[in-house]
Amino acid sequence: MSKLRVGIIGAGGIASGVHIPNYKQQDERVEIVAIADVAYERAQEIAANHAIPHAFESYQKMFEHVELDAVSICIPNKFHVDATIAALEAGCHVLCEKPPAMNAEEAERMQHAAEESGKFLTYGFHYRHQPEVQTAKIFIANGELGDIYNARVQAIRRRGIPGWGVFTNKELQGGGPLIDIGVHMLDSALYLMGYPEPEVVLGKTHQQLGTKKGVGLLGEWDWENFTVEDMAIGMITFKNGASLTLEAAFAANVEENDKMQVSLMGNQGGADIFPLKIYQEKHDTLIDVTPVYLPEFNGHSEEIKHFVNCCINGIQPISTPEQGTVIQKIIDALYQSAATGKAINFE
Repeated sequence: MSKLRVGIIGAGGIASGVHIPNYKQQDERVEIVAIADVAYERAQEIAANHAIPHAFESYQKMFEHVELDAVSICIPNKFHVDATIAALEAGCHVLCEKPPAMNAEEAERMQHAAEESGKFLTYGFHYRHQPEVQTAKIFIANGELGDIYNARVQAIRRRGIPGWGVFTNKELQGGGPLIDIGVHMLDSALYLMGYPEPEVVLGKTHQQLGTKKGVGLLGEWDWENFTVEDMAIGMITFKNGASLTLEAAFAANVEENDKMQVSLMGNQGGADIFPLKIYQEKHDTLIDVTPVYLPEFNGHSEEIKHFVNCCINGIQPISTPEQGTVIQKIIDALYQSAATGKAINFE
């Protein structure tokens, strides 16, 4: 069969460092045909470095001039919705970087566009593809944890405010650590829990460290124009009776420089996911189960491989537009609760 013809929207670090090299690992099945970015010289440079035949200054021109089967969207959150809908209407399957969008209304529009186009839309929740998550998913499916009734989600950096990109710009990103790194751990937890329906959301955000000059473990950030939260706290209850607590921070006075963790508690066992460890009671004994072997693969590379497989074989990706809308609604509710000081009830 002919190769999957892929286009890249955005010529920043996530495109050049993750999407392009991982598509090129699939070069027997994939051809990267074009890249588009409003920073046209950057797009040209990336195209030259990676032997991509075409570079464009807009994705609209890219769709007009080349025929594509699939697209990766690697641009700031504010522009996800328009680029995704344009790609779907151009007949392309879409892998859009996380989070889905700026808000739930945009995510719903993207979901509806996918349904109308008949093309796949999936999101860049690459932690789902980590071996720890995939192995935990198998254990959960086989009843090792029983009914999961509580989860704890942490995405906390001691001083990890990004010193590049637009991560501290609320207008372009929609928020800070909650929507950027917290969304990864939240999605992983929801995925392992079966994506239950939210019922009540309570959130609180803080802006204590980001607006002051300080030590930057990820480079110096523009503290004078820091417009997002530097920490978000949340609690979510679900219609199935489960609960989840969340902590996400770019900067916090804690011991560890970087902690990404999902902890699950079920009536037959519990688990920490990163690294994977399972806690159970068996034969009147409390036991800890630690894998001595897990498959070795990279979440980003598996995500791209999975997307390519789905496009070629007509298989629905494991991250769906419906789930994208659900997680965006939860994020919206956390921010709304933080702004109003009230819990947000879902119908």
